[in-house]
Amino acid sequence: MTEPFIISIQVGQPRTMLDTSGIDRLDPEWTSGIFKEPIDGPVHLGSTGLEGDGQADLTVHGGPHQAVLFYSSSHYPDWRSELGLGDLANGAFGENVTVRGQSEATVCIGDRYQIGGALVEVSQPRRPCWKVGRRHGIADLPQRIQRTGRGGWYVRVLREGAIQAGQPIALIDRPHPEWTVARANDIMMGRERDHDLRMAFAACPALSPRWKNVISGSGPDRVS
Repeated sequence: MTEPFIISIQVGQPRTMLDTSGIDRLDPEWTSGIFKEPIDGPVHLGSTGLEGDGQADLTVHGGPHQAVLFYSSSHYPDWRSELGLGDLANGAFGENVTVRGQSEATVCIGDRYQIGGALVEVSQPRRPCWKVGRRHGIADLPQRIQRTGRGGWYVRVLREGAIQAGQPIALIDRPHPEWTVARANDIMMGRERDHDLRMAFAACPALSPRWKNVISGSGPDRVS
């Protein structure tokens, strides 16, 4: 099997825009860091993200447990077909790192990967907010992403270092093979209702604190 690798890396800073599409009833002025542009060459991956990247709402985005968003390139053909958007490019779903050879079905919470000089650990799935829908002019896109499970996954940074497109993503350790990102999504979305299973998942030491609180019922249902 070919080792997974990075296809592209995208970063972007928050910007304020005016939406006139009327796809939702939210304030037409909105600020987001969801627009990411590809970069060439190595980029430093720090404890809270890639150099040159930023988030608008730090109450639900960013931080050490959501340092970088990974997304599988295998989802793009399906989205282009389903959404009728043939021009979707890498980064269209706000991801920092677009990868080949990985998906929510093959990546597990707690996986540790060596990428260039960095070491990262998978911390949680990505549960998209309304901004991805507004970006593409499709109000129910966040719900579609949640239903399909094609949301991507976040990592925390255990060792800082430079990464770049083309580098392999080498699995160093998999302490929790039972908790794939796909299964984690099923638990969060209520497709898996077994209470004991949910509590066992909430106890996974590698799971981000925010997801632990939501799954266990001890925190607000506001995760990304």
